[in-house]
Amino acid sequence: MSAYPKVTAIILNWNGKADTVECLDSFEHVDYPNYEVLLVDNASTDGSVELFKERYPGIKIIENPINLGYAEGNNVGIRRAIDDRSDYIMILNNDTVVDPDFITELVAVAEEVPDVGFVGPKNYYYEHGGRKDIINFAGGIFSIYRGTTYNIGINEIDRGQYNEIKESNYIPGSCVMVKRELIEKIGLINPEYFTYWEDTDWCVRVAKAGYRSVYVPKAKIWHKIGVQKGKKNIKAYYYFGRNIFLLVKKHANVPQTIIFMLYYFSFKVWITTIVSLFYHQDISEAISFLKGVKEGTRILMSP
Repeated sequence: MSAYPKVTAIILNWNGKADTVECLDSFEHVDYPNYEVLLVDNASTDGSVELFKERYPGIKIIENPINLGYAEGNNVGIRRAIDDRSDYIMILNNDTVVDPDFITELVAVAEEVPDVGFVGPKNYYYEHGGRKDIINFAGGIFSIYRGTTYNIGINEIDRGQYNEIKESNYIPGSCVMVKRELIEKIGLINPEYFTYWEDTDWCVRVAKAGYRSVYVPKAKIWHKIGVQKGKKNIKAYYYFGRNIFLLVKKHANVPQTIIFMLYYFSFKVWITTIVSLFYHQDISEAISFLKGVKEGTRILMSP
């Protein structure tokens, strides 16, 4: 492999042109010498593609004829990157802004750490109480017993307390980088998920294949979590409710499944519903989530 392995950063857009433009503009300052951006559009109707072609002449754009969701939408880009023989393939959310040396730092760790599978950066909130140094992700823990993920360092001011490279049993799909050869071994993102929990499923498959996911603190991005207005997708709550059952069915053993069911229905389902009804004050959100739980339960109980 060359001194600077080729990295393809896949950015998936669906009616999010303002966020995507800010993300793409942040790449103007990226210092890594051997990368390209591959923009995949999921049948946007807001004039996204036209704007991108005008603003970024020469950028590689794939136009999907329909909205394929997060999973398969990114898979379209991954297949192209594999065909182009990229050494590393990165999935990056369009509502992020990146640090100039984030690719350099991710590649350095991916090249040095034995048995590395995924590498992911430190995630900050794009804006949190007027600050830019509030952590959203500094490593993570996925519990199949509870069907939950926990972001280490979440909502903490970054004072350097999470500046060590360390193994993380999941890397969020906001930004994850992987070697092409590993994707060829474990497969693409599972399109059954459409959106939500597909990144966790991918991380579980990496671990089952004997590889490690690693958090890289010197690599940094800022993610627009909780600051986007007017973009709520009620259908997403259905997939959030359904897909954890799909993940458990695929990866849990019998004791894990029993503990998951007991925890989820005695606690998690009620908390999520209460948050939707009383905090978000949105009954349609709660209904969509509960429909997803109903379908997920059917999937889990099916032969």
